Amino acid sequence: MASFSDLALQYIAGEWRPGRGSWDIIDFNPYTGDKLAAITVATADEVDEAYRAAERAQSAWARTNPYVRRRVFERAIRVVEEREAEFTELIVAELGGTHLKAAFEIALVKEILRESTHWATRTEGRILPSLTDGKENRVYRLPVGTVCVISPFNFPLFLAMKSVAPALALGNAVVLKPHQHSPMTGGALIARIFEAAGLPPGLLNVVITDIAEIGDALIEHPVPRVISFTGSDKVGRHVATVAAAGFKRCVLELGGNSALIVLDDADVDYAVDAAVFSRFIHQGQVCMAANRVLVDRSVLAEFTEKFTARVRALRTGDPADPEVQIGPLISPAQAESVTAMIEEAVREGATPLVGGATVGNVVPPTVLTGVPEDSTLLAREIMGPVALLIPFDGEDEAVRLANATPYGLSGAVHTADTERGVRLAQRIDTGMIHVNDSTVADEPLVSFGGAKCSGMDRLNGEATVEAFTTTKTITIQHGRTTFPF
Repeated sequence: MASFSDLALQYIAGEWRPGRGSWDIIDFNPYTGDKLAAITVATADEVDEAYRAAERAQSAWARTNPYVRRRVFERAIRVVEEREAEFTELIVAELGGTHLKAAFEIALVKEILRESTHWATRTEGRILPSLTDGKENRVYRLPVGTVCVISPFNFPLFLAMKSVAPALALGNAVVLKPHQHSPMTGGALIARIFEAAGLPPGLLNVVITDIAEIGDALIEHPVPRVISFTGSDKVGRHVATVAAAGFKRCVLELGGNSALIVLDDADVDYAVDAAVFSRFIHQGQVCMAANRVLVDRSVLAEFTEKFTARVRALRTGDPADPEVQIGPLISPAQAESVTAMIEEAVREGATPLVGGATVGNVVPPTVLTGVPEDSTLLAREIMGPVALLIPFDGEDEAVRLANATPYGLSGAVHTADTERGVRLAQRIDTGMIHVNDSTVADEPLVSFGGAKCSGMDRLNGEATVEAFTTTKTITIQHGRTTFPF
């Protein structure tokens, strides 16, 4: 695979080239602080060039036999399989991801590529009946044209690929803008994968830039018809507002504040395992992570003892060490923000059961209890390795506490009675919730998306087809219609 310097370029119309902006995005290793690369930002003119290249290439791609399109994704899977060790090194270096996190993300990438081989042949039209004798109503399903994908920093390879691969498979072109903290993993690496897989030039373009350089040019441009954005709800609101002015469709996958609920009949040991994974995978920088662990008071003492013991045993440090489970947060700003949240909660009266001092960008795994119910920390997304342990008395209180947040992305319920878990899950205002499992779950056929401030529209399965295609109706009158005048 290419070196960091080879990935520190724009990819427009099938060409690798430096940006023409007047400043650079500096990509750092979040654990060591070492500079990985400097990427000169793309300008608004280059964004236009990327969209025009996509527009030119897309019509021929849409007419390409879907079985031929499918071969690109079959080859892309092989590229990922053959270069998994190199991709792991990049995830560790650029994201501070542990080896466990890298394996988890790459496995998800391979699954979305496998599913994309099927999306290429999954667009079905319909013939519908008519009120008029002799009339035939044909409804065709067509690609939307060009899709803009804006990816986040936490799982950038997977979360970009989750939109890029199906959009391409369904006959669209794509312009991808990665987050400034993950320009290579979330952008250039994806272009390299598809270039090696034989995707025709111009269909995928990667622009590494920032709103400070291009303003809203990426969203306002007339070419893209769908904007797929993954990130914070604050930025998501802005994206949706700008897109609405151009009558563009938005798929927004935003933040979360998930609750993992442990009922009085739960398997406590299993619930502890699920809670540790749900909260601390990739240092808690996961939108589906269980910020809040709600535990029935009847099992609180047992759960707390076992949960805190597991959290204390988590190994922190250099993510390049395969034994490390908790690495750095993505940036000094993020580490400082999470540390400040912990300190504020303690000032408000919370008790730290597990914790320690932040070292560099490594925030130690922390468990807080006794967080006041009016604390802002309970209602917000933390994006760090901090678990809030909250007792409850009975199901009604569990539901009230779980719903006391503007977010609604994921969740989990642990109980010995599956149908009891389903009944409680139906009362939680969230787009996804899992009975006797982690809050972090994503399967390519299962609808993914949130309620409330956690997003708009859905991806995966049939929802992906709806997101990246449109319908066109053509009617045929066999014989003559009788008109009223």
